Amino acid sequence: MSFKITSDQGTVTFTITRPEVRNAVNYEVMDGLEQFVDFVEQDGDVKWCVITSEGGKAFCSGGDLSEFHSLETSAQALPMLSRMTKLLYRLATLPIPVIALMDGAAVGGGCEIASACDYRLMKSGSKAGFIQGSLAITTGWGGASLLYEKKSGHSEVLQLLTEARVHTAEKLLEWGWITDTYSGDKQVALDKFTAKFDHIESSVLQAYKAIAIRKWEQSDLKGRMIEECKRCSILWESEAHHAAVHQFRSR
Repeated sequence: MSFKITSDQGTVTFTITRPEVRNAVNYEVMDGLEQFVDFVEQDGDVKWCVITSEGGKAFCSGGDLSEFHSLETSAQALPMLSRMTKLLYRLATLPIPVIALMDGAAVGGGCEIASACDYRLMKSGSKAGFIQGSLAITTGWGGASLLYEKKSGHSEVLQLLTEARVHTAEKLLEWGWITDTYSGDKQVALDKFTAKFDHIESSVLQAYKAIAIRKWEQSDLKGRMIEECKRCSILWESEAHHAAVHQFRSR
């Protein structure tokens, strides 16, 4: 199994369990994320949602190129891209606050997943980056639209996307993409963060989240994310992308 879903005292956690491939997303992980979102949408007793992973070295390295390398044309890539885009929109618009608990590197699609969350806690010394440009494609799961929607500062967002390189957690904290950094055990860090809200009723947290969701609905965030993934699918079939993927997998 590539994932697990656990529930404990009002916190539901989705964990990617593929440390041997740096917790890359495959179709089974997508299935699990869909189950997770379905569960949270139907359970009225959830106060927090958490997205994390196993291994301690990588939060998520994006799409599993070994599984997706057979997708060569735009028509072949679009179903995968659009499915994950719609899942991340659903994740972003869950009525419950969502925390990305990152105890390792996040690159490419891993950053898109984290961007769909409301808070991002990252272990000190870890790195993250939207490296899609180095593979001659753009963000394909709606991550750029999420980033522009949630992060103020056009030039900083554009730089983060177009430089296509990794940055330290500390630099990303300075830029405002990371909510906070931590050291030591990630569960301790999570408990310390959520404890700040212990005196706040869940209904209050959900009410404030609902305000953000209404804004995203009015600005057609979902439609913009889908258009983003369509643009990526066009670039996906380019010779430049296939050459970059071949070079990456040959390293």
